[in-house]
Amino acid sequence: MNTDQQKSQEFDSDGSYDLLQVVTFNLRDEEYAIEILKVQEIIRMIPITRVPNSPEFVNGVINLRGKVIPVMDLGKRIGLPDKAESAESRIIVVEINHTIIGFIVDRVNIVLRLSKDIIELTPDLVGNHNKEYIRGIAKMQSNLLILLDLNKVLQQRELAEVEM
Repeated sequence: MNTDQQKSQEFDSDGSYDLLQVVTFNLRDEEYAIEILKVQEIIRMIPITRVPNSPEFVNGVINLRGKVIPVMDLGKRIGLPDKAESAESRIIVVEINHTIIGFIVDRVNIVLRLSKDIIELTPDLVGNHNKEYIRGIAKMQSNLLILLDLNKVLQQRELAEVEM
C-alpha cells in the first residue's frame, strides 16, 4: 500500500473522513472499485434462474438464504463486451436505494483505503457513454482505478423494474 493510502484518518471540513474504503474488482481487462459501504457480501457464482420478461440487463435471480435477489452482469450493464463466467467470477451483493441486487464481476481483488486526494474527476476527453457511471479515477502507483457510482449504474426507474 502506498503512503497516499496509508494516510491517517483526518476529518474533512464536512465532518467525513478523508479516506474512502473500496472493494476492487476486474471487469474485462480493467480494475474498478465501489464503496465498501454499499457491499453486503461477495459470493461465488451460484445457479441463476432466468425470469421471463425481465429487463434485458438482468441475468436472472438467485436464492440467497431464502431471499430472491436479481442479478446482472455489471460489465455488460456499463457497456463492456460480453465475457463468459470463469472460476474467478463472483457476485457482489449490494444495496442501492434500499434495493438489494447482485452484480456479476470477473474477479474480486482486494479492499483498499484510498485517500480522497488521489481521486480525480473523469476527464472530459474520455467522452464515451460509460462516463456517466464513473465517480472518479484513483491514481495508484502502478495503475488507475476506476471508481463506479452505483447510484448511476441503475437509475431509480430501473431499480423499480428489478425489485422482486
